[in-house]
Amino acid sequence: MATSATLHSCMAGLMPRVGLRSRSTGLRSTHLLPCQRPMRIRCQAEESTKFSDILAFSGPAPERINGRLAMVGFVSALAVELARGDDLGAQLMNGGLPWFAGTAALLSVASLVPLFKGVSAQSKSGGLMTADAELWNGRFAMLGLVALAFTEYLKGGPLV
Repeated sequence: MATSATLHSCMAGLMPRVGLRSRSTGLRSTHLLPCQRPMRIRCQAEESTKFSDILAFSGPAPERINGRLAMVGFVSALAVELARGDDLGAQLMNGGLPWFAGTAALLSVASLVPLFKGVSAQSKSGGLMTADAELWNGRFAMLGLVALAFTEYLKGGPLV
């Protein structure tokens, strides 16, 4: 799926022009003149559906999948902690590890299928929940999970 973007710019309609050297300071004066025609830049990018491109370090999948898993994990860890009073370690040891593995596999496949079909998250975002908002929510959820684990470690038990 090819995407293209066109940028029209004339740097605010002005172009710098170097003038004569000043006798007192020895510096050249500059002034702005209106430019004759706008500068046009055209950029075309091809979205790849290759496995190695999608899962590359700067590809579309790794941060998005990790963020989605962190959002689900953070909310479920807090919910189980509030309901049962178990910390993260106890949650994983008391049957949470198979649930984690299953959820990770399911969300990873569900996130990769549209990318292999050439559908980007940006093309489906709109309104309040945009692709950038999802990335930021995922980043904060990753930080929240680390903070929860670190707080439970320092406290020696569950957060609540």
